[in-house]
Amino acid sequence: MSRNQQIIRTSLVGIAANLFLAAFKAVAGWIAGSVAIIMDAVNNLSDALSSVITIVGTKLSEKPADRVHPFGYGRVEYFSAIIISVIVLSTGILSLVESVKKIFDPTNPSYTAVTLTIIIVAIVVKLVLGWYVKKQGRQLQSNALEASGADATFDAVVTLSTLVSAGIMLFTGVNLDGILGSIISLVIIKAGIEMIGAPVGQLLGESISKEMMVNIKNDVKQFAGVLGVYDIILNYYGPNAIIGSLHVSVPESMTANRIHGLTRSITKLLYDKYHVIVTVGIYAVCDHGKESELQKGVMVFLKSYPHIEQVHGYFYLEEKRTVTFDVVPDDSIHDDNAFQYQLLQAIRKVYPGYIFNIVIDHIYCK
Repeated sequence: MSRNQQIIRTSLVGIAANLFLAAFKAVAGWIAGSVAIIMDAVNNLSDALSSVITIVGTKLSEKPADRVHPFGYGRVEYFSAIIISVIVLSTGILSLVESVKKIFDPTNPSYTAVTLTIIIVAIVVKLVLGWYVKKQGRQLQSNALEASGADATFDAVVTLSTLVSAGIMLFTGVNLDGILGSIISLVIIKAGIEMIGAPVGQLLGESISKEMMVNIKNDVKQFAGVLGVYDIILNYYGPNAIIGSLHVSVPESMTANRIHGLTRSITKLLYDKYHVIVTVGIYAVCDHGKESELQKGVMVFLKSYPHIEQVHGYFYLEEKRTVTFDVVPDDSIHDDNAFQYQLLQAIRKVYPGYIFNIVIDHIYCK
C-alpha cells in the first residue's frame, strides 16, 4: 500500500470516528441543554470535514507532472492544510460567539447518567484516535496526520474539561458551561492559527534541517576529487518532490570527462538515497604557482574581515586579472548589497591591480 493510500485510509478512520463522536455529543448536549457539549460536537464535525479535505488533497497531489505544472501537484497538500486550518479557525470563532452569549444569558444544563456516559466514551475514543493517527503520521512522515492526531488528543483533554464542568454543576450547582465553552473556543482558535502557520511556511519555502545538510555533504564528499560541498538549496514541491542544487569544489586539472561522470554519480546517489533531484555546479580550485599565493593572501584578508562566516568558490582568471569568490555573512548582516560594496572597497585597497567579483551567499539550513 502506497503512502497516499495509507494517508487516505487513516483519514477515513478519522472521519468515521469524528462522525460517531459528533452524533454522540450532539445528543448529549441537546438532552443536557449544554452549549459546551454542542460546540464540542461541532468541533468533531469540522474534524471530519478536515479529513475529507485531506483525502481530496492527497488524491489531487497524486496527479503527474505536466507542461503547465512541471514539478507536479504535491503542494496541493499544503493548500488543503490551509483550508483545514481556516475551517478550524472559523469554527472556533463561531463557537466563541455562542459561548459568550451563554455567559450573559445562561440556562442551567441538566446532566444525566446517560449524557455523562456519552462524554466519557467521547474522551476514550478521541484518545485512541489521537494515538492511532499520530502513530500513522510518524510512520508515513506526514505532518498533516501528526497534527490531526495531536489535535484529537487535545480534543480529549478539552472534552475532559466539559466533564469537570458537569461534575461541578452536579455537586455544587455552579454553572460554568458558558465559561468552559468560551475556553474551548479559544483553544480551537489558537489551534487554527498555529495550523495555518505550518503550510504557509512550507509554501513560502523553509530551510532544510542541519542534519540533512550534514548527511548530504558527507555523502558527496566521499566521491574522489570532491574537495568541498557548498550552496545546498532544496525546494519542496510536496512531501515526495524535492528539487535543488549544490556546488562541489574540484581540482582545476580535472577534465570535463571526469567532471561529467562525477556530477552524474552525485545526482544518482542523492536521488536514490533521499529522492532529491539536484543540479551540481562546479568550483575549480587552484593549488599551484602565483595563483595559489594570491589565493592565500586574499583568504587571510577575508578571514580577518568582520561578519564573514565562510568563503568558498575562489577562482582567479589570470588573463583578465579577475578574482571571484562567494562570501557567507553572519546573521547581523541584513543588507547584502551594502555589505558587498563595503567589502569590495576594502579589498581593492589591498589588491588595487585586480578585479573582484564577489557573490554574497547564505547557508540555507536551520
